[in-house]
Amino acid sequence: MIGIDEVGRGAWAGPLLVVAARLKAHSNLPDGLTDSKILSHKQKDQFYEQLLYVCDFGEGWLSVNEIDDFGLGAALKIGAARAVASLGDIEGEEIIIDGSVDLLGDDYPLSRAVVKADLYEPIVSAASVYAKVVRDRLMVKLHYTSPEYGFKDHVGYGTQSHVAALKQYGITEHHRKSFKPIMDLL
Repeated sequence: MIGIDEVGRGAWAGPLLVVAARLKAHSNLPDGLTDSKILSHKQKDQFYEQLLYVCDFGEGWLSVNEIDDFGLGAALKIGAARAVASLGDIEGEEIIIDGSVDLLGDDYPLSRAVVKADLYEPIVSAASVYAKVVRDRLMVKLHYTSPEYGFKDHVGYGTQSHVAALKQYGITEHHRKSFKPIMDLL
């Protein structure tokens, strides 16, 4: 079974990451694994380190420019396809996608969307944790190229400090120009 989740959907800055997770043969997922949104930073990091040993992960990155060009809905589908493709042969494997939309559609007849799958399906939780840790770490790196924006704190999402930085410094190449708060500043 493969689990898919994404991170960065609602962010104003930074890429979108869709992750496909598959448990390795003769492995078990760690106890207590759940949706990354309800785990502490420390718990996410601990699970991430454990998951590297028991799962294979496929990553589907979409740049800010791709999100702006394709739109968020299409970007999510492209990211899901990239993530699954990077796992290699998946023939005959069931795929559970967190959310209400089957991002893979007819191309993958064994895929299905499940609302809150990241909370109830451990393999989707694995994808959730991996995606969150990997993207957050990238946003921390971006912080050091543009520290005035505070990317290490809000990882690209809309916060009061992010709004204040945008008003003071304008937008960066890391901002999604098709998102309304950024469009309003252009």
